[in-house]
Formats: sequence, C-alpha cells, structure tokens
Amino acid sequence: MTTQTLVAADTGTDTVHGLLAAAVAARPDAPAVRDASGVWTYAELDAWSRAYADWLTAQGVGHADRILVRVGNTREFTALMFGALRRGIAFVPVNPAMKRFHLNTVVPDCDPVLVIGQNAEDTAILRELTDRPVFELDEVRRGAEALYDAAPAALDEAPVAPDDLGLLIYTSGSTSAPKAVVSTHAPIVFAARAIQARLNYREDDVVLVAVPVSFDYGLYQILLSVIAGAQVLLTSPDRHVRLLGTLHEHRVTVVPLVPSLGEMLLTLARRDRREAPPVRLFTNTGAALTGPVIAQLREAFPYAQVSPMFGTTECKRITVLEPDGDIARPGSVGRALDGTEVLILDDDGRLLPPGTVGEICVRGPHIMTGYWQAPEQTVLRFRPDPVTGEVTLHTGDYGHLDTDGHLYFEGRRDDLFKRKGVRMGTLEIETAALDIKGVTAAAALAPAEGHDLTLYAVTELTADEVLAQLTERLEAAKVPAVCHLLDELPLTPNGKTDKQRLRREQK
Repeated sequence: MTTQTLVAADTGTDTVHGLLAAAVAARPDAPAVRDASGVWTYAELDAWSRAYADWLTAQGVGHADRILVRVGNTREFTALMFGALRRGIAFVPVNPAMKRFHLNTVVPDCDPVLVIGQNAEDTAILRELTDRPVFELDEVRRGAEALYDAAPAALDEAPVAPDDLGLLIYTSGSTSAPKAVVSTHAPIVFAARAIQARLNYREDDVVLVAVPVSFDYGLYQILLSVIAGAQVLLTSPDRHVRLLGTLHEHRVTVVPLVPSLGEMLLTLARRDRREAPPVRLFTNTGAALTGPVIAQLREAFPYAQVSPMFGTTECKRITVLEPDGDIARPGSVGRALDGTEVLILDDDGRLLPPGTVGEICVRGPHIMTGYWQAPEQTVLRFRPDPVTGEVTLHTGDYGHLDTDGHLYFEGRRDDLFKRKGVRMGTLEIETAALDIKGVTAAAALAPAEGHDLTLYAVTELTADEVLAQLTERLEAAKVPAVCHLLDELPLTPNGKTDKQRLRREQK
C-alpha cells in the first residue's frame, strides 16, 4: 500500500467519478440509488463516496492501488466504487456467489492491497487467500459513517487521468479460468455514454438492477443511470421471488434482463392479476432472449419495448438494437455504437461481405486495454493494426451483418459446428426448443468426443415428445440425438446457462 494520505482531485467528465460530479451538479436532490435498506440522493451518494474514499485513504490505500470488493447489490457498492475511482484506486468487483474454486485464482491474480467482504463468512474465506487486510462491510460502513460529516481532505494530489486503471472485471473464458479485463476510465466513460445515446434512459426512470453489479451488465446500469440522472434500484437474488411486486411498488420503468430473470418475471406475471407495472423498456445482453420469450414479455408487459443488445466485457457493448427493432429485424442485436465499427472477418483476418458468417471483430474508443497479467491472451484478442496501430478486438464470437450494418449473432466458435454435412449452431436449436409449448428453458451442447448433439430441457413433456416436436421445426440433421429433462438449468453467478457444468456432467 502507498502511505500517502493526499486525495486525487475530480477532473472533468473523462473519468468515471466525473460522471457523478455532473449528475450532482444537475440534480443534487433527486434519488440516485435505492436498496432494501433505503435511498440516497445524488448529493448523498457523492458525500458517501467521499466518506468511503477518506476511509480508504486512512487505511493507506492510494493512487494505482487495487481493492477487491465482494459485497453484492447494495448502496455501499456504489459509494465504494465512486470513492475508489475518485482517488485513482482501481476497483475490483467480485460476485459474492463466486465459489472458492475461482477465488483461489482471482484473489492472488489481482493482488489487492485491501479486501472487503459482505459478511463474516466471506471475510473468513478471503483471509485464507491473502495476507492483505480484509474487512467486513459493516466495519467499513461504520468507518465511513464516522467520516461522513467530517470536512473533506485536501484535494492536492495529482488528478486522476482518463488512462488510469479504473476497473478490473473478471470474466470466464472457454477454459473456465477467470481473467480480468483491464478497464481504464476513458473507454468506460465512452462506452457508457454511447450506450446511453442509444437507449436514452431518462431522469424520471427507475432502473432495476437485479443482475449482479459485479457483472458488467449490472455495474454499467449505475453509470447509465448517473448519466441520465435516473434512479437505480438494487435488488439481490434472495428477493427475486418478489420481483414483480418490486416493479409495482417502486414504479420501475427499465429492466435489464438475462434469460433466467426474464423467465422468472414471466412466471410471476402469469400468477398476478394486477394491471401490468409501468415498465417501458426491457434490455437484454449476456445471453440472448429467444423470440418466444420476447413475445411473451410484450404480452405480459404491454407498455414495454424490448431492446436486444450484444456485448463483451472487453469493450462493454458492441451493438444495440433500437427498442422493438426486432419486430422488423428478427434475430438482430443491432448496429454498432456510434463512433465504433463492427467487422466480420474470416480466419485469415479478411473482411467478409454482408450475409457471410465470420468472427465478430470490433474497433473503437470503447476497446479496453487487455487482460490483466495475461500477455498471451491479450495478444490473441487485442490485435493492433501493423500500419495504424489501431486495436481490433477479436471477440471469438461469430455472426454476420446485413447490408444495413445490423448484427446477427450465431454463437461462439464452440457453439458452431457441422453435423451430417449441415452447418448449424446451438442457439438455433435452443430457439426451436423454446418454441415448443411447455418448454420453459433449453440448452443445447454441440457434438463432442463420445457424445452426439444433446439437448437439455425444462418441461413437463417427455423427452420423446420434445424431440418429436423439434422434427416439425428443424431439418433432420439439426434434431438432437438425445434430450435430457431437468428441473432447472444450472446457471453461472451472472445468470447465464452454465454449459461447462452440463458438459462436465455429460462425461
């Protein structure tokens, strides 16, 4: 840890904390963030972020240090994040649902100078993984409370620069080993503004964040809401069974969804006889909502539009489809963000024409810096042009563009395959399965050594009935060899189907 106790100054809006400063100047008394225990205005969020920053400074944490924070969807998360970033401290959010198996890698990899856990059980585990100070959130909260009304420290340290490290966001790749995306302030701010320009969150919006804030989809909802001057409503997985009531009680208008959350909302809505809540916009990324699920959302929430998106932590967002744009362009995940470019390249790096499937590659100011302490993986994904030096992000995802620049996602390399001479992807098979009445969730696994194309389905139908109905929707080569029935699909902590676990259980 550094021993300095000086504080970094707020500098403009090319830094993440600069976004908060602008919101405080514009709407100081408007509600900014709410959780189960209360609400803060923008002025209060700013004051609490300074108090948490002062607490971090008092612990000897300084510019360019890293802190690991594992506290879940709480107001304290937002104050800790803005507090760290305003001092030039890198913020490493970790999901409380992350198991020790992955923590064993993550904690030593980011080498934090200080760690914060949400409860005693968490801190006990974390103390076994690091010799750095580990604090329970309640202890940190009490320390910040003591500093909340104190005069702020002198702002005389060098300012935070746009290219300073802001976030290390851990993401799992195909190997299941977590790796951290190095996110400096400038691309974070550019991405947040570009997404907001497409989605147009409003100052009177209430934005539900039920996905983990450690997941970049959840974390960026905070930034989008701050840019708009909207209110963030944080809720945690243990409250999801009351999600529909939450939408009614707080008059929620924007709901970011992953498929598991969308399916839960639909289940709750079918049991509810009240008028639909005033949701005006559903967004989706992380894992795609299928056409049938989108249609059911529109039926259950008649005031809402749906905006499919596509992204990856390495550049935050790649494309955003205008609300209800899928009606005219089924399956599209939208156009590239303004000021960015999406390319479809073949395996030799050559540009492919519209309609041809290839690797989705991206250029623009939203490209992050690379992977933390992983130069080989960085070189593989973040490839500078030999002439211009401009970085092209090779996502490892595959899709095609139409003639108007709208992207259609096909899947990752492992999800695309040939079977019986026919090219196909697991997403197509899953979409067809979810079109069957009574199938509420589905996951397809591509053929692998010792296993043919396999479908996992959540339904009261028999496996034979599911396969029979798939023959009515898919050509013979695309019908799975076997269907396994499950009570529920296994999920990752971020709400995606855990196909790696299904694959392990298949062996």
